Amino acid sequence: MGCISQDLMVMDIFSIFAISYSSLTTSPENSLVRMKTHDLLIDFTKEGLLEEMWKAAPAVQQMLQEIVELETARDHFFQYLNDLERSYFNVHSDKPVEMHQVEKNLAKECIRVLKNIIRTENENLTGFSAFEILHNLARNHSDTLASVKKGFLAEFLFLFRGVHGNLIVAEKVDLFSNSGQQAGETRSKILDRYSRLLTSSFAKMKSGLDQDIIKSRVKLRNKILNHFGANEGDWSNYKWHLRYVIKDLKILRQLVHLDEDEIRGLELAKKYRIPFHITPYYLSLFNERGRNKFDEGIRAQVIPSITYCENVRRNQIEKTDMDFMGERSTSPIDAVTRRYPQIVILKPYDTCPQICVYCQRNWEIKEIDEARITGEKIQAAINWIREDQYITEVLITGGDPLTLNNRMLLQIIQSVAEIGHIERIRIGTRTLVTLPCRWDQEFIDKLAKYNRLGKREICIITHFEYPPEITPEVLQVIGRIRRAGISIYNQLVYTYYNSRQYELCFMRRLMKLSGIDPYYTFNTKGKEETIDFRVPIARIQQERKEEARLQPGIIRTDEPVFNVPKLGKSHLRAWQDHEPVMINPGGERIYRFYPWESRIAMVDDYLYTDISIYDYLKRLHQDGEDINKYRSIWYYF
Repeated sequence: MGCISQDLMVMDIFSIFAISYSSLTTSPENSLVRMKTHDLLIDFTKEGLLEEMWKAAPAVQQMLQEIVELETARDHFFQYLNDLERSYFNVHSDKPVEMHQVEKNLAKECIRVLKNIIRTENENLTGFSAFEILHNLARNHSDTLASVKKGFLAEFLFLFRGVHGNLIVAEKVDLFSNSGQQAGETRSKILDRYSRLLTSSFAKMKSGLDQDIIKSRVKLRNKILNHFGANEGDWSNYKWHLRYVIKDLKILRQLVHLDEDEIRGLELAKKYRIPFHITPYYLSLFNERGRNKFDEGIRAQVIPSITYCENVRRNQIEKTDMDFMGERSTSPIDAVTRRYPQIVILKPYDTCPQICVYCQRNWEIKEIDEARITGEKIQAAINWIREDQYITEVLITGGDPLTLNNRMLLQIIQSVAEIGHIERIRIGTRTLVTLPCRWDQEFIDKLAKYNRLGKREICIITHFEYPPEITPEVLQVIGRIRRAGISIYNQLVYTYYNSRQYELCFMRRLMKLSGIDPYYTFNTKGKEETIDFRVPIARIQQERKEEARLQPGIIRTDEPVFNVPKLGKSHLRAWQDHEPVMINPGGERIYRFYPWESRIAMVDDYLYTDISIYDYLKRLHQDGEDINKYRSIWYYF
């Protein structure tokens, strides 16, 4: 059994705090220097990161060095954190800690997270002990450093800084020292500065309404039409686009330049029988001469990457269940998925005109030539819905139901509309994005007949991801739909390709001005094959707090959510819905999610392994992004 020195037990909290706090009380220039740490972290060796980590908490290092026995060290570390927290909030202390309340709040959250991570319960739950690694690192066990990645060390570096209130924010804003018009003028200048961050960023972004993008699209559109021997009339005919869906690498290479990694990904897709579909319309959104920053997300969405194909192949070999969301287990009858009390999903068709690489239903999506309408199953599903009076809403999706012709689809909608207890019918489709000409006036007019105020709503749930997807053609169609009294809501998947600072703000603004209401922002699924798209949960939370909050409330109507397999959406802004329980050797946080109904029923929790914040920042850095802009990401949990 080891023991800890009495001097250390008496607490070096205040001296340790002084070390952490000093960097925030020096000159602004020094604060800015310290804020450059993120750039340095990317280039640090593991040894350098370890040194920085212990600099942030020398008392912790000394404690773990002196105490040999692991459980005794754990007890003392808990006591250290408890005393630290008490020192921040004990108003009767002889040595009150001079901290801003914002810093105290940060310290409190980091202490909570750190306690979670060192609990034996969570070690048993996850099968890993981050605390044992810390203990061994402090005691210079030679092989321990080799067993962890830089992301692990970076997580604890910022946690140790955080528990001492070492905020990365350099500026203090005093809102209450003045009053009256002078205070209003001061506040207005601060708000102007926030707004300027948005507008200056927006100036660097482009939508499908920019004239130069429109010109390049027209040029590529004409090239596509010439290739297939078609004319302008064909371009306006959705059946022509369905007939010439691009699913062959050779044709794709004849129309646009592909980078080597894109070619290799498509070759692997063919080899492993992974379908890819691109509508001629959506292909016109590509940059003809090769991938650039404005079309990289568009390309990634439809061109399977090498990593994706290799991971799918591994799943094929290992016979891994690709049904990540457990839809088979939430299907009470064929063609129906039910996760919530009053709404069900009805799936009449099992493919789309265009296949998204990260689709959560990639396990059941078929090639367009192999797709089928599940006629008898759909009728049986509708009969089942008719018998359950507690269902008030039906989401008709798939696959994409608008791959069907008007007659078939309207027949399904009419059958659902005839059910007396159905108050709302949603049409889940990406054709607004991938095939806007599908929305001919005849279909819109007939659909609108089922939209009856006070009785039943018809609405569209769609899936715009990137600003270049909003084009003049899209605006025309949205105008027709909105004039028919039908609302349009957007569910956006938050991927690496739309996660850069203020990109989602720009997208929200553009959608709202175009007649589309932001609805949900989804965390990318934890499927290994889609690792290229995944973003840390902390980044979604950071975007919501620091970027979306700068916009008017009527624009930021989307809610960030995590879709728990089998159980449904968990809101990412609520601490009581999820908590970090461990940090893996690779620096990935493990979260425990409590499903939406956890306050009304005893439902099982769900463990999710996130991607490393360090790896995400490193990727941004490699892509030329200034990662100082994301420096507070470590403090979102």
